[in-house]
Amino acid sequence: MSIRERLEALSDAKNADFVASLAPDVAREKILGVRFPALRALAKELRGTPEAAAFLAALPHETFEENNLHAVLLSGIRDYDALLAALEAFLPFVDNWSTCDTLRPDAVRKHLPAFERVIGAYLASEHPYTVRFGIEMLMAYYLGEAFDPAQLDKVAAIRSEHYYVRMMQAWYFATALAKQYDSTIRILEERRLERWTHNKTIQKACESYRVSDERKAYLKTLKDK
Repeated sequence: MSIRERLEALSDAKNADFVASLAPDVAREKILGVRFPALRALAKELRGTPEAAAFLAALPHETFEENNLHAVLLSGIRDYDALLAALEAFLPFVDNWSTCDTLRPDAVRKHLPAFERVIGAYLASEHPYTVRFGIEMLMAYYLGEAFDPAQLDKVAAIRSEHYYVRMMQAWYFATALAKQYDSTIRILEERRLERWTHNKTIQKACESYRVSDERKAYLKTLKDK
């Protein structure tokens, strides 16, 4: 049975309708409705097999679930150079926030200085989900010991009309306010973001349990009305 057939056997029409409501960028007919635990179980079964390697090489895929399975398998690649090649091949085909956010390659943890240079190219991409992925990597891996205030400036400089890019910018800055407040607050005080992103950042930070009530009160005074 092919991977596509195995995914179809796991399909759920009701769940597909629900997923379609959350991922409007994806045509309903491309969504099978496979639940994520089942998708991850399949990925675990396939990882490291010749079948998985052939699947990762067979781009583009036809369905939402194939793309998400690809993202899970790719995230498990341990060789850094192989991972970069796989990302370069796959990112142009990422067409929704769910697949983009499923990409969480753990192998980059041991190569953060080198990977930050790669992220710079992602942020400059014309493909919105490549930009979103780059911002997400900065949020996931660079707000701790690898943090550099210049990273904030790079994300603040991004200008996009794409909803899911702007939402990731807001998510990034809200998370940065929780983890690197002193460096991040200046971005809002200096009105460095577009109005929508500025206000969404404040909203998301105020919804976070990781931001103190005192800081939330101050953030609300910075809202652009």
